[in-house]
Amino acid sequence: MKIEIWSDVMCPFCYIGKNNFEQALQKLPFKDQVEVEWKSFQLDPTLNTGETKNTLTYFREKKGFPEAQATQMISQVTQIGKGAGIDFNFETALITNTFPAHKLLHLSKKYNKSNEMEEALFIAHFIDGKNVGDVDTLAEIAESLGIDKEEAKHAVTSEELTSEVNEDIQQARNNGITGVPFFVLNGKYAVSGAQPVEVFENALQQTYKETVSPFTDLSNGENVCGPDGCSI
Repeated sequence: MKIEIWSDVMCPFCYIGKNNFEQALQKLPFKDQVEVEWKSFQLDPTLNTGETKNTLTYFREKKGFPEAQATQMISQVTQIGKGAGIDFNFETALITNTFPAHKLLHLSKKYNKSNEMEEALFIAHFIDGKNVGDVDTLAEIAESLGIDKEEAKHAVTSEELTSEVNEDIQQARNNGITGVPFFVLNGKYAVSGAQPVEVFENALQQTYKETVSPFTDLSNGENVCGPDGCSI
């Protein structure tokens, strides 16, 4: 069963959704049959890759929120994060253009490490206060996952992976996806937002039952013949 997840590195609800989704998946007997593909989405592509802002300044300057409202929003998300096992550090989080980080995510797919990369990027941004738009920072993150630093730098600075990131973003538009996280379950169902663990668990079970598991026999199994004979 394939799960496609559209996400952006600087989206706190994407990090919360990832944790809740993974908690739900671990409860299910078919967890080893689930393939997860991370897809790129940019919340604010207008940001300058060479510039960073702290979260409060970003909400005030780019979104037009009064400081009190922005502070309250950050506090609320912090509390929701704690419920998902995440200690957000918004005071040091650096808002920047995440396109380079998405390139690195696509490079990690080559090594089957996209889930690890997504987690590492979330930690770098939300916990460690690192600049996920910086080439050297991204190369260090790649190296921590066993990916060559020079290859990572090339991937981030060249145009080789630009089309792959843009394809994800265009696919989101084509599917009417306007917010993240957005989970597509085996091409049949969708879950939008950082839903509770129970919602993900139920959605995964329903999707598996309808698209993967064998037919459910609603009869009593009588009057059939098989290799070992017939039952009456």
